[in-house]
Amino acid sequence: MQRIRYFEEEVTRLRAAGDVVGSVHLCDGQEAVYVGACAALDLTRDAVFPTYRGHGWTLACGAPPHALFAELLGRATGVNGGRGGSAYLTAPQYGMYGENSIVGAGAPIATGAALAATFDGSGRVALAAFGDGAMNQGAVHEAMNFAAVRSLPVVFLIENNSYSELTPIADMVRVDRLYKRASAYGIPGARIDGNDPSIVQDAVAEAARRARAGEGPVVLEAMTQRIVGHYIGDVQHYRPAGDLERAQAAEPIGRLVAALTEQGVPASELDALSERVRDEIAQASARALADPLADPSTVLEHLYA
Repeated sequence: MQRIRYFEEEVTRLRAAGDVVGSVHLCDGQEAVYVGACAALDLTRDAVFPTYRGHGWTLACGAPPHALFAELLGRATGVNGGRGGSAYLTAPQYGMYGENSIVGAGAPIATGAALAATFDGSGRVALAAFGDGAMNQGAVHEAMNFAAVRSLPVVFLIENNSYSELTPIADMVRVDRLYKRASAYGIPGARIDGNDPSIVQDAVAEAARRARAGEGPVVLEAMTQRIVGHYIGDVQHYRPAGDLERAQAAEPIGRLVAALTEQGVPASELDALSERVRDEIAQASARALADPLADPSTVLEHLYA
């Protein structure tokens, strides 16, 4: 979780300096969802389909920070050779099959991967991660219905950070317990604490077990919070007084540090871990900045129409 947090903080710095360009959506505060979910999966065969807020997913899947920094910086050494940037990166060699800037579009794609798993004998489980707002997209519900009817091995994971872009989800729906929509398709649904990586891991592990056993899809609603804006540059005027402070008090890294301290883990050990990860991220960033830019003459390569 610290690796993801420090990575995002460095991306913020690089974006302000003009080294990273284009659209960037950070995931500070939601790290436990990614770490817990990926710990429950077998990423040698399982497939993760995240939203455009995908840096944390990519790192949790095991992609090296250097290659991810290089991608965001448009370097030839990036996970996609500098072509994808922040919004379109993919790392299938690590089980991360691509962000999608069409809200909710990862759900039907993941369902397709799950359908393929019923033919190829891989035992693959597909995980589709999307935000609370995506639960109002028709394609998401078509995917859930299709997966339910075919008993496909899909885990639909809602990252509910309470805001659909700049609008509270409670202002958009009558029933804000989104997992309850699973019952309309005859599949299990549950709301979990998305700021506790162990709880997320256990819930996703059980959902993946069911899926692999042929028992069909599951909907999990992981409750979490952003402690940054929807995008870099979002001044968050829409958040009421005290909302950001409450989110910061509940964020997963601080919670885990407090729990470990209470269990007797020395502060010096936790501080040393933090410094080690900070140094790893700083070195990865510096190395990526020194890498060569992607060659513009190759821009038409690897395009499919």
